[in-house]
Amino acid sequence: MPYREGTYQSQDGLNLYFRTYGNLEERPPILCLSGLTRNSGDFDRFAERYSKDRIVYALDYRGRGNSDYDPHYQNYNPQTYLGDIFSFLNHQGIEKALFVGTSLGGMLTMGFAGLAKQYIHAVLLNDVGPEIASSGESRIAGYVGQDVRFPSIEEAARAQKEQYLGAYPDVPDEEWLRMAKPAFILDQTAGNYRPNYDLAIGKALAEQLTGEEKIDLWPFFEGLKDIPTLALRGALSDVLSEETFAKMLDIHPDMETLVLQNRGHVPLLDEPEALAIMDPFFARY
Repeated sequence: MPYREGTYQSQDGLNLYFRTYGNLEERPPILCLSGLTRNSGDFDRFAERYSKDRIVYALDYRGRGNSDYDPHYQNYNPQTYLGDIFSFLNHQGIEKALFVGTSLGGMLTMGFAGLAKQYIHAVLLNDVGPEIASSGESRIAGYVGQDVRFPSIEEAARAQKEQYLGAYPDVPDEEWLRMAKPAFILDQTAGNYRPNYDLAIGKALAEQLTGEEKIDLWPFFEGLKDIPTLALRGALSDVLSEETFAKMLDIHPDMETLVLQNRGHVPLLDEPEALAIMDPFFARY
């Protein structure tokens, strides 16, 4: 899928990368926010589908993909990411957008709902809620920041399949390769493939998880009550529990929901069952 590449500056002077898909501006754009260690490349297939009648943007957070790494690892935190997204919206002159948030991206979307909901036209939350299940939190903390290396992208894909097969039991090998390509980058000096993010994110995450001050996201989620919202959950998810998903619906009874079978954390957003509910949702908004 062809896309245009761009950069904008954060408030502290980092060059941050984004992709732009499509040209038509009659409808509110879609803003794609990825998971903790992922990047704009995850949304390529999604953007191809939904950029036919509107612009789709996909961002690389600081320290991911083609964005600058932050020399101060403590800045790898949600408050800083929210500031970076504000900078992007101002850079592009965006007054309202349809936020698509996967994992961390969904948490940042909830943050916007609590702090600046005027920017939000509608929301898709992909396997994320105001609480993270302890099992998923432990699993994520265990791999983020690990300097794993592979001789080829195919080897990286095979390792990803072995590690995450429980979340995607029916995904073919070619799909594992597609998912691995944005996640790893060739280290020209070492001659192997490494994770496509700043490993210092792992250090920042460890400090945040062990810190005394935890942010309660439920009040932020309540900010979505009058915003059209579609929430997806993987039936095998270890991050978004059934109990949290049910509580979200109690708070936001107009929220559309879908539980995807044979998916853990996170759905790929191209499953036929997901498209059957996403297509009319995006058509309405």
